[in-house]
Amino acid sequence: MAALSKVPVHIVTGFLGSGKTTLIHRLIEQKPAHETWAILVNEFGQIGIDQAMFEQRDDIVIKGLPGGCLCCQLAFVMQAALVNLLARSKPDRVIIEPSGLGHPAGLLDLLRGEAFHDVVDVRDIIATLDPRRLDDPRALNHETFQDQLAIADAVAITLWDQATDQQQQAAQQFANALWPPRKWIEPVTNGELPLERLTHSGQSPAHDLAVPEAHRTLTAPPGLEGGFFDFPPAKGAPQQETGVALGYVSLGLRWHPDEHFDLDSLAQCLGELPRDARIKGVFHTTSGWQQLNRADGALNVESSAWRQDSRLEIIIPEALASTVPDITALASILSPAPFHQNG
Repeated sequence: MAALSKVPVHIVTGFLGSGKTTLIHRLIEQKPAHETWAILVNEFGQIGIDQAMFEQRDDIVIKGLPGGCLCCQLAFVMQAALVNLLARSKPDRVIIEPSGLGHPAGLLDLLRGEAFHDVVDVRDIIATLDPRRLDDPRALNHETFQDQLAIADAVAITLWDQATDQQQQAAQQFANALWPPRKWIEPVTNGELPLERLTHSGQSPAHDLAVPEAHRTLTAPPGLEGGFFDFPPAKGAPQQETGVALGYVSLGLRWHPDEHFDLDSLAQCLGELPRDARIKGVFHTTSGWQQLNRADGALNVESSAWRQDSRLEIIIPEALASTVPDITALASILSPAPFHQNG
């Protein structure tokens, strides 16, 4: 009976921009009405943007952990956050989204450790794979990219409709060649993964995969700036955060919620950044609150329920960092002052 009382925990891992958040959104849309779910979102950047992209609901509990990799230097924070979620919210299911640069091995060690042994049941680990990434040697040869797929029990080939026929075929062959064979490999368009992939999943077996040295040597951030319920920065004084690790640079900015941005000008400014820049943002614009999401050069804009502040996170390979303005210059370029309507 003890095993039946354990809370199922699902890890959705995958490299930067591979559609993890969209896939989780689509799973939430299929959630049984009587269930409460908890979503733990970890981000590489210091500001934290993914939690702002989830609608606040009574039956969905969102916890964001920005500023590092919960698989290693945020492990203690992760443990405390999960204990708190389980005790206070009593969720029927937990979904954990590690950073796109996060290594799942340390997270699995934590979940299978003594603290959670009789509390959670780690189900099949799902890795998202963007077929277009297989054309990028920087991603394909990245140790974390390889290990995220190696540790997965199943593979969702995401962004299927945005890939060419050749890329689709290559991704299918790549996933099919993984050993041991995965429980399932499924092409996914617009994040539409059937809920049965969670509800009918089995217990994830033990994986013999160590945390790489690059993750072991990362140092913990001094604090968790940019958290879910932080007070916003003062008007005209955006919060600026930078970070460098694992071959990538993060640039993060937050603005007061009463400052407005011109949506067209904002999209144009961000569109001038290198194609390899991974961009996520939530902005109070002259067209209302909007989410901006860019991966592989394609920018998507949609309305947002977030109202706490405007925030932006840019992640770019360290080798290309010199092609992007530094954080102070970026804050100046994106200044909302010309479009400010309040105050």
